[in-house]
Amino acid sequence: MVFRISRPIVLTAVLFAAGCSFVDDSLLPVLTGGEPKSAAGPVAIAPSAAEANPNPTVSGATAVAAGVVTPAQIMAPAAIAAGTPPPLGTTNFITPGVTAAPNTGTFVGQKVSVLRSELGALQGRLQLRNQQLQQIRTTTTGNSQAYHGTIAAVNARLQVGTTPGNPILINQWNQAQLQLERIGADISSMNSLANAVASDSSMSAYLLESTRAAYGLSGAIEEDHRQLAILEDETNRTVVLVDRLLNELSEDISRQTAYVGNERANLTTLSHSVKNGELLGTSLSNRAYLASAPVANSSPFTGSSTQNFAAGNRQPLVVIRFDRADVPYEQALYTAVNRTLQGRPQSVFDVVAVAPMQGGAADVALSQSKATRNAQKVLRSLTDMGLPAARINLSAAASGQAVTNEVHIYVR
Repeated sequence: MVFRISRPIVLTAVLFAAGCSFVDDSLLPVLTGGEPKSAAGPVAIAPSAAEANPNPTVSGATAVAAGVVTPAQIMAPAAIAAGTPPPLGTTNFITPGVTAAPNTGTFVGQKVSVLRSELGALQGRLQLRNQQLQQIRTTTTGNSQAYHGTIAAVNARLQVGTTPGNPILINQWNQAQLQLERIGADISSMNSLANAVASDSSMSAYLLESTRAAYGLSGAIEEDHRQLAILEDETNRTVVLVDRLLNELSEDISRQTAYVGNERANLTTLSHSVKNGELLGTSLSNRAYLASAPVANSSPFTGSSTQNFAAGNRQPLVVIRFDRADVPYEQALYTAVNRTLQGRPQSVFDVVAVAPMQGGAADVALSQSKATRNAQKVLRSLTDMGLPAARINLSAAASGQAVTNEVHIYVR
């Protein structure tokens, strides 16, 4: 049974010389262990910049069906540059200072002296907060640069191809994880600093209210009110400074927290790439960032007959044929799902185990069991790539047209 893709996103899946082939006259990616079928005829395509590169960085053996895709198109998703950390605030918070003035000797004058002393102490604490903030920013920048340098080294080694479970890459991955944890510790330091600044904000608001209330005290002379006006202006500027410091800290914490969360997901996917010795890309969770779409409780295929299988009337995104012990399907699967999520971030994926209806009842039951295990393997691969488990449905079906165990992936 030959499926054709009719959806607007045209999938260009990776074809492995020993593991994958295209369905005849179709753009549907079929991953199989058999030899690729011959194409109708070659089509002349001008080489791209990547093909003309005398030192290409290609991972794995590839074969291109004539006139369908180019090697540059196939490998483009794998050539993913290392991410960059979010920008930190750059403001250097300088306190406005406190104007010195003599004590007039009145009750209001004594009150002004106390308020001026408290404002000076507050500004001294703010200077210390500013120094701590600049130090945290410097440390965070250094940790981020070290982290991305390690990640870039791992990605570069994976992109040109390496052995599965390379111990050098495992050590580098462990080092990257420690460096990311240091960035997480920097976020904790920012949180502690934000709590201290919040306390200073309350103090600055109290000083401003007290200064304004001092205008209503009796027994003041003109000099007292003149000093109060200057003190009120300086307190106002301090309040604005504290608010800006607190807002910038909050923005830094928010960006860094989201960044560390995404990088942890990327590290999980990268560990899967190190295990396979081949670069996949960033975590699919970076694409599936929106709220999950409603997941149907029932499977789209409820029976085991050919009629029930065809009743879904949907075109599969990917077909994986497990006609050998080790089918290298993960790179093509990642490419297909990643491109789908780029256009439709809320997509839900149905993973269907398809067993052939050949032989007796015992043979069919055995095929169904193997197909289910293969589908579970594909599901684990998707979750290792970062796709949330809530976005994946697993079901089973049987087909009289299938000649070997298959796994179909559908999008909705």
